[in-house]
Amino acid sequence: MKLLLSEKEVQKKVEALAGKISQDFLGKEILLVGVLKGAFIFMADLARQMTIPVKMDFVRLASYGTGIRSSGKVKFTKDLETPLRGQNVIVVEDIIDTGITLKHLSQCLKARRPRSLKVVALLDKPGRREVNFHADYVGFRIDDHFVVGYGLDCAEEYRNLRGIYVLK
Repeated sequence: MKLLLSEKEVQKKVEALAGKISQDFLGKEILLVGVLKGAFIFMADLARQMTIPVKMDFVRLASYGTGIRSSGKVKFTKDLETPLRGQNVIVVEDIIDTGITLKHLSQCLKARRPRSLKVVALLDKPGRREVNFHADYVGFRIDDHFVVGYGLDCAEEYRNLRGIYVLK
């Protein structure tokens, strides 16, 4: 493994993202929707840095395909427990790769009529995008590396690493 982003770099960026979101939603309550499992550490740290009222919920999605490619068919394996109508919703994602899952999730959540819907992603790999999708808030844009740590895994390992590493 090779260190890509140190714990200090990640925490500084999370603090900046929380500050920007808190500023953009000043005087409003938001609902953070974490995409399990990878975003749970990022979401916890982000929420603790917020200066506005925050509620939280989680979704879990599966994209079925053969091999390492997504089929483009996305299915909820855990849905939200919180109604979205009239809420300011911010989807919290660890990494945007092809964009297929987040585009599908965003469309499904918009159908539930939130007041607003934004996406924050810690990492973005624009070189891997297969659909037109852009997050509203992005921590780091990275090259096409397989990364682990800070919630990101390989076969459920490495999520607990404090930094983000390129897995070779």
